[in-house]
Amino acid sequence: MKPVGSPARALTEAHNRRSISFMPRMPKTFLPSLRTLYRLRRSSLALALAGCAGAQATPSDQALQNYFNDPFLQVTSAITSCPPQLGPRISLAEMQAETHWRAERGTSCYRSGRCRLPNAYLYDAEIIPRTAKAILADGRFADSSIWVLGQRRWVWLQGCVRNREAAQAVEQLVRGIDDVEAVINELSVLPVP
Repeated sequence: MKPVGSPARALTEAHNRRSISFMPRMPKTFLPSLRTLYRLRRSSLALALAGCAGAQATPSDQALQNYFNDPFLQVTSAITSCPPQLGPRISLAEMQAETHWRAERGTSCYRSGRCRLPNAYLYDAEIIPRTAKAILADGRFADSSIWVLGQRRWVWLQGCVRNREAAQAVEQLVRGIDDVEAVINELSVLPVP
């Protein structure tokens, strides 16, 4: 054994010799050099960046769809100059961003005791057809173009009516339908030309 300068250094070297003795001996060619590790890391990073650049959304990925199957109906169609409504169509990225929020909003209604069904979105498949029937049965809105959208017991009224009174009347009619929690009136007024 070689003489060592300090007792602390002697302990460290003795510990290192013991640690090395437990490790199996590997050929020197098996252990990559630091330069090789650096090159591998750099090339891996380049591949990852290239993959990210190639993973950009294509136009087909950006297609708008009704991912959550929210009911959306056109009830009346008398005003031909009224632009068609998009309804609940969203992109895939928007759907992924809204998923957690929708689950939370849907179940909070049941947990708070305001809903008899376990999720507020389960009501929409019944509410929107009843809303359409009520608007058609009323008869005052035959000269309008109205779309209805349902999400978590809320009803969106979209489209065009001839005057402000018709917009308020259809909103009041929909508010009176069972299980409707809120009505969002997005109707535009397009008077007769």
